[in-house]
Amino acid sequence: MLLLYFFITCFSLVLLLKPLPFKPLPPWTSEMRLLSFWFLKDLFLFSYLGSLRSTLLKVLINRIPLKTTIKNMRLSASARAEKSSLDDEAGGMSVLDLPELALECILERLPPAGLCSMAGVCTSLRERCVSDHLWEKHMKQKWGRVIGPAAYREWQRHLASRKDLGSCKQGKPKWFMRPLSMFWPSSWSTPKAVPINNSKQRSSPPVNSIMSWYLALETGKFWFPAQVFNRENGDVGFMLSCYDASLSYDPGTDAFQVRYPSHGRRAIATESGVPWERLRAPPFDTSPHDLHISDCLNDVRPGDHIEIQWRKNKEFPYGWWYGVVGHLKSCDGNENYCRCHNSDTVVLEFHQYTPGSRWRSTAVNRKERREEGNEADGFYGGIRKLYNKEEICRWKKLWPTEVVESHYLQY
Repeated sequence: MLLLYFFITCFSLVLLLKPLPFKPLPPWTSEMRLLSFWFLKDLFLFSYLGSLRSTLLKVLINRIPLKTTIKNMRLSASARAEKSSLDDEAGGMSVLDLPELALECILERLPPAGLCSMAGVCTSLRERCVSDHLWEKHMKQKWGRVIGPAAYREWQRHLASRKDLGSCKQGKPKWFMRPLSMFWPSSWSTPKAVPINNSKQRSSPPVNSIMSWYLALETGKFWFPAQVFNRENGDVGFMLSCYDASLSYDPGTDAFQVRYPSHGRRAIATESGVPWERLRAPPFDTSPHDLHISDCLNDVRPGDHIEIQWRKNKEFPYGWWYGVVGHLKSCDGNENYCRCHNSDTVVLEFHQYTPGSRWRSTAVNRKERREEGNEADGFYGGIRKLYNKEEICRWKKLWPTEVVESHYLQY
């Protein structure tokens, strides 16, 4: 069928390019010439891409090394040596024959496992597949919800403390090499008997690359700081709160192990099987022991959704607790006559607690941005107003099925 299309197209093209002398052609012939030209070009392109697709499927699914000769490509010396060593073997079209832009588009569409498989094909592809710009997208898509500046600093500290394991040239395996065998080919971790061009091949991605960080997170060997909603399996004493913790991913269950730091007489608490829905990156790059300086107190008014720092005493870290801005006692709640937003006092309400509970509401000063409270009721810190509807809906999804009694409050 393809040959038939080819014959028809060529035949019509010849007729149009050489019109008969005894009879002038109609004016639409010029348009037909152009149409035939583009049809012929698309036909050859379709055939080319079909062959290329078959080659790529063999590489990505069967992970068969590309044993072909590179044509019209600017490769590094090591890549040329690698390809020249395979010249005597049978080959076909190579993915490296593609233009730079086409190859880049293919790599950008590969999932993490596909990039790792492609990186095991040859040195040239390995150098491309470990590039930060390819892995940055995957990092944001999967880990952007829970990774913040604090997690990045922890990763940098981790790298600095393990410099002796960061060099592949000495043949020392990394601490996460064995678990990562599920992601990249065995050729990355197994030294070759006869290295091409007498140079050692890198057995793992660059230690300071986004790819290394992604795979360290994916295998659960790297513990990172984040925040957990309704800590300790949703204990009623922590309902509608969010606390800092150290997390490790479990790829087998697609959930997390959590360690809450010890405070005072309270030992380290642990939790397993924590789903993604209960996690978030810290909204501010500050220590949980530091007071957040509020910048929204002049804007809050009744009905606004907020989070406020709270801790039982000054030895403990702050947690973020969900609440809403309420009306003053002197206000009847009528929006047409409400002047609560002009008062220096801001009423905060926590409807997860029973009416009459000492935790049901509190009042803070709009102008004094400091910690307020006492040893009996705890200490209230900074406030952040929730502008994002997604954040508000997330809190509402965590709403307890029953109101919480005041004596359940932890710490």
